[in-house]
Amino acid sequence: MPHHLLRWVGLAGSVLLAVAAYLGGALPDGNLRPTPVSIWQGRHGPLILAAWLLGTALMGWAWWTLRDRVPSARWALVTAGLWLIPLLVAPPLGSRDVYAYTCQGASYAAGISPYEHGVSVLPCPWLDTISYIWRDTPAPYGPLFVMLSGAIVKTTGSLYASMALFRLAAVVGVGLTAAFLPVLARRCGVPAGRALWLALACPLVAVHLVSGAHNDALMVGLLVAGLAVVVSRPGRFWPLLAGGVLLGLAGGVKVTALVAVPFAALAAISGPYSIKGLVRDGSPVVGGAFVTVVGATLVAGLNFGWISGLEQGSLVVAWTSPSTAVGQTVGYVAALFGAHVDALPVTRAIGVLVLAVLLVWLWWRARTRDPLWHAGLALAATVALAPLFHPWYWMWPLTLLAATAHRTGWFSLVALVSSFLVLADGTGLARYTKFPGAPLMTLLVIVVAVRLVRSARAARRPAPVD
Repeated sequence: MPHHLLRWVGLAGSVLLAVAAYLGGALPDGNLRPTPVSIWQGRHGPLILAAWLLGTALMGWAWWTLRDRVPSARWALVTAGLWLIPLLVAPPLGSRDVYAYTCQGASYAAGISPYEHGVSVLPCPWLDTISYIWRDTPAPYGPLFVMLSGAIVKTTGSLYASMALFRLAAVVGVGLTAAFLPVLARRCGVPAGRALWLALACPLVAVHLVSGAHNDALMVGLLVAGLAVVVSRPGRFWPLLAGGVLLGLAGGVKVTALVAVPFAALAAISGPYSIKGLVRDGSPVVGGAFVTVVGATLVAGLNFGWISGLEQGSLVVAWTSPSTAVGQTVGYVAALFGAHVDALPVTRAIGVLVLAVLLVWLWWRARTRDPLWHAGLALAATVALAPLFHPWYWMWPLTLLAATAHRTGWFSLVALVSSFLVLADGTGLARYTKFPGAPLMTLLVIVVAVRLVRSARAARRPAPVD
């Protein structure tokens, strides 16, 4: 199908998703314990599910079909922006996190640390909008975002006005990505139009980053901006320091952005890698990021409880996290023999250990290769090996890989599949498909591991002599 027709196919999908949002999105007065069956049996249930499924399919099909044949960067920007318009004025889709942001902001504005207390302590005036599981858990977000949340709630004093400003912050993040991603693409020899299309027209952006107003949009935008400043002026102290500050701001929104900082230090080196060059050019980047995160924490009047808050993700058990899926599968196999085994703590710990080793290995490889591409791989590994996976998390690596990778199929496929994992009101399908979801994910882990081992062995074999 021609690209100009696919533009309107994607827009039709966006309109259908907006309809699903109005009829049964993540509404403030929505059911906090929905299931796919209860949604189907509820008011407009079949229409909501049909609009969500068809809308996601149309947008995903148009995005996937054009991923390697975008006419131009301008066309990609105009089309992605067009697809966002219906969802900018629709209720939240796919998540209730924006309500948690609002209540955490209310706690902070009232002088209560969201790192020490859940939002039920205040209590938040909009507590009924938040899922029960997150009412008594500390916030896992960085100090910069907590301050931003507090300022938004204090300024507006209204749930709906706060939601609008959180969505505006997400749009700012998407705008930063649009402005700075071409810099990374040109640096890596990737067409800017293709990079912008993959990173901005993906259904995950429209549904979760913009409509759902997730703070990941702001984090990714600041991350891309910081990396772009670093690679634009390697070897120059003040630009590198500014890039480090931007990366620190990204980490102040979500700490996972800091995974890219060691790779940014490599990208900052002017000339070939050397320890002297790393210390000289990498120090402003790392120092700028570190001082910014610490400074934001002190300015906010908070402690570093946001680090321990990351552990709250372990409360959710879903097979979309490979390490969680393996633990679930071990439990299923043990049950066949009459035993009860809770393998989740072990498999999740192994996943984190593997991640730590893999991050060090990727950084070591990046010394003599493209550090930006390896930063994308590092973020992909972080998402894949964490105990919890939400579909919008995949936008962290996808955005960087869009501008640095020459083969797009594998990470685009993950994004496409992830777009179908959460219903319009935020109901995660992984909760209701533990079997066969967990065994199938475990099988995929085994297949990928075997292929990686074979690939590594093949790479070590000496080339045949003619």
